[in-house]
Amino acid sequence: MNNQQIPIFITGPFKQLLTMDHLPLKGSLKDAQLEIIEKAGVVHQAGIILEIGLFGELCAKYNSAHPEIQYIESDMIALPGLVDAHTHLCWAGSRENDYAMRLEGKSYTEIVRSGGGIWDTVTKTRNATDVELKMLLKMRADRQLANGITTCEVKTGYALNPEGEILLLEIIRSANQEHSIDLVSTCLAAHIKPKDFDGGATDYLQILAEKLLPIIKKEKLTNRIDIFVEEGAFGVQEAGKYLLEAKKMGFELVVHGEQFTSGGVSLAVKVGAKSVDHLEMIGVDAITELAASEVVAMALPGASIGLGCQFAPARKLLDAGCCLAIGSDWNPGSAPMGDLLIQTAILGTFEKLSNAEQLSAITFRAAHALNLSDRGILKKRNIADFIGFPGRNYREILYQQGMLKPTMVWESGNEVTKKL
Repeated sequence: MNNQQIPIFITGPFKQLLTMDHLPLKGSLKDAQLEIIEKAGVVHQAGIILEIGLFGELCAKYNSAHPEIQYIESDMIALPGLVDAHTHLCWAGSRENDYAMRLEGKSYTEIVRSGGGIWDTVTKTRNATDVELKMLLKMRADRQLANGITTCEVKTGYALNPEGEILLLEIIRSANQEHSIDLVSTCLAAHIKPKDFDGGATDYLQILAEKLLPIIKKEKLTNRIDIFVEEGAFGVQEAGKYLLEAKKMGFELVVHGEQFTSGGVSLAVKVGAKSVDHLEMIGVDAITELAASEVVAMALPGASIGLGCQFAPARKLLDAGCCLAIGSDWNPGSAPMGDLLIQTAILGTFEKLSNAEQLSAITFRAAHALNLSDRGILKKRNIADFIGFPGRNYREILYQQGMLKPTMVWESGNEVTKKL
């Protein structure tokens, strides 16, 4: 079938369409820099954008191609599909008891001693069946898509042994094949050293490097490797050795860093990671170092809300020239809310981020953190992932602090709203 036989669709008119095009990857942004098209339309074919412009002009231009018109009758604001570049969606069980204990002032050590913490989720995830885990993942993916997220990163890290981590990656791949959302997997087998591992942290990482990573690479289960660099998890030196081994195999690297202690930023810059995620405790020198690099600064306000701690200094990161992305960190322990738009709006309020900075952090800058250049911007040749919010002014979206949700979602040109 040639292109002439593949149907062309024109979707619109949108009261406003924000392309998120012509904006820099790094540094601060003003709302005046946003490209906004009124009475706009999107021309797409086979899931790819052909053109963005005025709806009426596009209908006239493509009239001879007999396009299928997807007419928007009510006032609607269009944005690129949102990108959640940091989640932990593949788990079983719940940790509401941990949250209640934190509210009563219990320390993480006390919570762990009572049977909570990451190991509680590991135990429940290991005991769940493949069917249960995929069902839970797809349910969470449903909610993400309904909230306008068309691309979602998903980490492993709740099996903590080679066979279990492979199984989680296979489940993510299978769910991705069956679901409308794009799921991007990341191996976080280096989440913590498992309790049942007979050896030290360095020994565990060596097992992962020798017995897990080669299988992942051979089976093409993921191209992304993450590690938690923190006191109680893995130190900078041992993490660096592990990451460099992964890099030699051709993996992209990610670092959980600077959440409670320092060191993660320098490591991420040294090994050339795609992003360093958390950054609640980042200092002035580390901000300068990060800004001078190509590593994306990933703020995770959901963890700050869940733990009741300070936010990553997003304003300082942007003003220093960093590329700021925002992820939900949706997980059962520290970030159970899992609502990217609400979290972004809250962070924006406290850190004084412009609409442009917030929306960039959950569209094209978040896509860049996943090394994806074909989404997050509505422009020719990009994937036709876009969403529609009811309203007449794009500022309403963040003004309502995430409570205004998209009522229409297109993934690869297909409207998936009605399936949710």
